[in-house]
Amino acid sequence: MKNIEIEKKFLVDHKKWQLVPKGTGILFDQGYLSIDKDKVVRVRAAGDKGYITVKGASESMVRPEYEYVIPYSDAIELICNFSIGRVKKLRYDVEFGGRRWEVDEFQGDNFGLILAEIELENSDCVIDYPDWILHEVTGDQRYYNSYLSHYPFNAWS
Repeated sequence: MKNIEIEKKFLVDHKKWQLVPKGTGILFDQGYLSIDKDKVVRVRAAGDKGYITVKGASESMVRPEYEYVIPYSDAIELICNFSIGRVKKLRYDVEFGGRRWEVDEFQGDNFGLILAEIELENSDCVIDYPDWILHEVTGDQRYYNSYLSHYPFNAWS
């Protein structure tokens, strides 16, 4: 299967992250149309672009993923009228160790949570870690955006 996502996810150290030159973040507004153990259907408005994504069941850091560009106005309509959960975040792309890291600063009820993700070519890739990485949370479903759309970070005990 060619549409495979191999991704690791990490908590970010707030103090060290503030010192990183990161440029301007892009606002992501994500609505979830379907969430179950076998699949997630997400609509995303990112900057001025729209996307619809279907993700299959996750096996640690690997899962099937299909993502398609859709008109921005359609993305907004789908999010506002059909989503069963929603997440907003600012995303920053940061280069480190020859790789692109995506760092998300969550907004709203998830404010205060900062996660970094890195997509890999295969499960055995060797990664250089920036000093602003705290620890890995890959496979911990509490840090999936679909979970955060229903169980926000600020409501955790």
